[in-house]
Amino acid sequence: MNFYIVSLIKIAIVFGVFMTTLAYLQWVERKVLAHIQSRTGPLRVGPHGLMQPLADVVKLLTKEDLLPPYVNRFFYLLAPFIAVCLALISISIIPFGPRITVFGYQTYMQISDVNVGILFVLAISAVSVYGVALAGWSSNNKYSLLGALRSSAQMVSYELPLTLAIISPLLLNNHLNFRAISESQAGYYLGFIPRWNIVQMPFPQIFAFIIFMIAAFAETNRLPFDLAEAENELVAGFHTEYSSMKFACFFMSEYAHMVTISCVASLLFLGGWHPLFPAPYSDWVPTLLFVFAAILCFLHAITPARQRDRKTFPVFGIAFLIIAAIWAVPFLHFVLVPVFWFAAKAGFLLFTFIWVRGTLPRFRYDQLMHFAWTFLFPCALLNLLLTALCVAVF
Repeated sequence: MNFYIVSLIKIAIVFGVFMTTLAYLQWVERKVLAHIQSRTGPLRVGPHGLMQPLADVVKLLTKEDLLPPYVNRFFYLLAPFIAVCLALISISIIPFGPRITVFGYQTYMQISDVNVGILFVLAISAVSVYGVALAGWSSNNKYSLLGALRSSAQMVSYELPLTLAIISPLLLNNHLNFRAISESQAGYYLGFIPRWNIVQMPFPQIFAFIIFMIAAFAETNRLPFDLAEAENELVAGFHTEYSSMKFACFFMSEYAHMVTISCVASLLFLGGWHPLFPAPYSDWVPTLLFVFAAILCFLHAITPARQRDRKTFPVFGIAFLIIAAIWAVPFLHFVLVPVFWFAAKAGFLLFTFIWVRGTLPRFRYDQLMHFAWTFLFPCALLNLLLTALCVAVF
């Protein structure tokens, strides 16, 4: 009975945090892109636009749900359901921290501990292409069909270098379980260099990490690989004919894939929940957070009054203060510190997704496919062969 109760509690916590993250990730993206492009971004709804995600949800829930008369009704309605369900399933096997004890009961900080977690994620990502393909075909629209064909070919093509990039750290760790992979990266070289796979000996996986992230951009249909939604060519791509919550399902699935791929990259290459600094130095993190919060508050104070609404210094300052205060609580330290490091690594990768979107232009479709098969795939294969050779020799 304890197992079922704890499992239900973990499902509720993970689902609540995950859905909140998906809602506010778009706020972060819009704010970051606004600063890159010298704009203000969401500003009107709530302080610094913090209530904008809630307003967007209410708008999508109350918007008229149109059903074009010329679509294939069954598959048209099935496609967004498949997309959002498959996007939300993968988070259930992601570990966020080590084993903990809560009221005398030991449990892992994840919903389900699967021995073949890597294979599960790859299988889900492979099947998720059906949601896009069905959406484009069932819409009976030439723009939607072209977007679906582009996205399907793109996802199938980039899955190959993505998988080869994943195999390389698996050879070093000799596990398919996410928890075992993360635990094998514990410790430090020379007392201060983390034993993450990205710097793991005998063959650091920095090239595998770069290949993985490039393929991840293509798998999630993000710039510069968002050819499936090229608005200057295909209106909106495979979801041109969707509105209201059906459109929100595709929108949500894209951000869910971003979060999942960032978590997987953190576990495979960046040590999972293991800290960047050894224990004596990590104790200084609350102090540094307090200092950062003070600096941000000072910057807000010296900002001219007419420009304060454009700055988000107080938001991040308050966030740093809350994290530092929680870090200092003794009985929460052993639970939240691993989650903090895991979230920091995944958050940095999510920021990279947003940063690249605001920086790089979109490829042509022939360039995208040529890059996958003539450059990325040979590089991934060469990295895998070198890793296998080093593991066999050393």
